[in-house]
Amino acid sequence: MAMKWTMALAGAAVSVMALGAGGAFAQDITIGLAMVKSGPLKTVGEATETSVDIAVEEINAKGGINGKKIKLVKFDTGSDPKQAATATQKFVQDDNALAIVGPFSSGEAAVAFPVGERLGIIQMPNAASTPGLTGNFSYAWRLTADEGKQFTRLIATLRNKNIKLDKAEIMYVSDERVSNISGTQFYPAIFKASNIAFGEPVAFQYKSFDVAPQVAQVLERKPDVVALAATPDSAGKVIKELRRQGFQGRVIGSQIFADPNALDLFGRDADGLLIVAGYWSDRNDATRSFTKKFADENAKRGLSTKKIPHHTDAQAYDIVYLLKQAMEKANVTGDPAKLAAERTAIRDAMKGIRFTGVTGDNTCFNAARDAQLPGFVIEIKDLKWNLFDQHPADPCPQG
Repeated sequence: MAMKWTMALAGAAVSVMALGAGGAFAQDITIGLAMVKSGPLKTVGEATETSVDIAVEEINAKGGINGKKIKLVKFDTGSDPKQAATATQKFVQDDNALAIVGPFSSGEAAVAFPVGERLGIIQMPNAASTPGLTGNFSYAWRLTADEGKQFTRLIATLRNKNIKLDKAEIMYVSDERVSNISGTQFYPAIFKASNIAFGEPVAFQYKSFDVAPQVAQVLERKPDVVALAATPDSAGKVIKELRRQGFQGRVIGSQIFADPNALDLFGRDADGLLIVAGYWSDRNDATRSFTKKFADENAKRGLSTKKIPHHTDAQAYDIVYLLKQAMEKANVTGDPAKLAAERTAIRDAMKGIRFTGVTGDNTCFNAARDAQLPGFVIEIKDLKWNLFDQHPADPCPQG
């Protein structure tokens, strides 16, 4: 008898715990964050968490989404595409997430998008910038500007500013997805379309310690500019070697190494460097406020070098607010019994949406579900990040 009562009480306790967990969970709107806190993209991606945490804290402090608080669940993919796919599955099957911020990179998104499509959950990367990446995935949306579009804007600026651009050379990281595609496909195609002469792109590896041979090969061709497709740490090595070997021209690049916190990596050798970014921290009061919060929070977290948001940080912050807008439009409740329907409702609410955030005003999405964002051309001079030119977002589609 005693044993029966014990078992009955234990069962009752489990039932109460389950009911309590279900009741508590029903009060939450769960969002997954697929981030890179380790691996080769750690340097550029680790502060994504800071940006998302700031947005979640702000939203929850003002009442959450439809009266429910955001519950943020996190997964460090280690910059590994397979782990990004695992994160998507975990968020859907274990965490009951309604939407996902991330994954971070193009390589991760290419593997995770099919998983999200099969499971029916919206994923919104904050850094993946390979053109055409969203493809036919209806649950894949991007609040990023693709590399090809941004580099085209940079070339237009060089033309408009009468910077000598008769001959260019290309260097790229061969074992990093976006760098490789940019260096072998986007840059050559854009140079060709712009009638700019260029030679065979020169590759080097991410972990290359000595890039002197590759730089010497490039400089033998006597270019006016060197177009570099590389992550910030790799870019720093090349820039220093270019100057060491006497190159006096401009180094240019798209968003890949447009990191305002990488000035120490580049040093004074980067004077005259021109890159294009998707965020300008001094654009208005909202960007200045976010930048201050970002710097203050990173200082608390031991990331004191992260003082100015990378455009991927700003995009991560805005993604949370964009999801909030879509979720409110879809009237989501977070009810576990309605998860599948509400995930699809969020996707459908994104259609035709207009959004204003720190990345831009009245942002819309094209037919491929890519955001129409502005471009900011940055010049590094005297160890400072200076606005050199800017390009407006493409017009929103009609209808």
